Amino acid sequence: MNENRQELKLKCHKISPGYGEGEALLSRDTICFYLANPKTGVIREKGHELEGKSVSGKVLIFPSGKASSAVQMDGLAKLMLNNAKPSAMIVLDVEPVLVGSAVLTKIPLVDRLQEDPFKVIDNGDFVKVDSDHQIVMVIKH
Repeated sequence: MNENRQELKLKCHKISPGYGEGEALLSRDTICFYLANPKTGVIREKGHELEGKSVSGKVLIFPSGKASSAVQMDGLAKLMLNNAKPSAMIVLDVEPVLVGSAVLTKIPLVDRLQEDPFKVIDNGDFVKVDSDHQIVMVIKH
């Protein structure tokens, strides 16, 4: 391993159980998963910070979800069925629709990192989310 790589271990708060890891993908825009291509995970919402980027297999870091429960759940369920869902999610503001959707689609979801994720995690960092142990590991790229 490259000895110049920095690793951060951050405490967090468990919302949805499980473990997921992958490349970090950050968005300061709220996300409606219904507006993602269900086969590829590519965000289709016009003007969205992640427009044209795929959430598939990524550790997604974003403020919160948006949209009704049926729409949000449908979007995440289609991503799950096509193996195109995020591997884990880190949010700033929890809302019930996103919580229920994450639990039902088995996506680890955490919040309340001990540091602002937008200040300590960059796109492309490798992130491990261990929701059950309330730990987020960040390996800087």
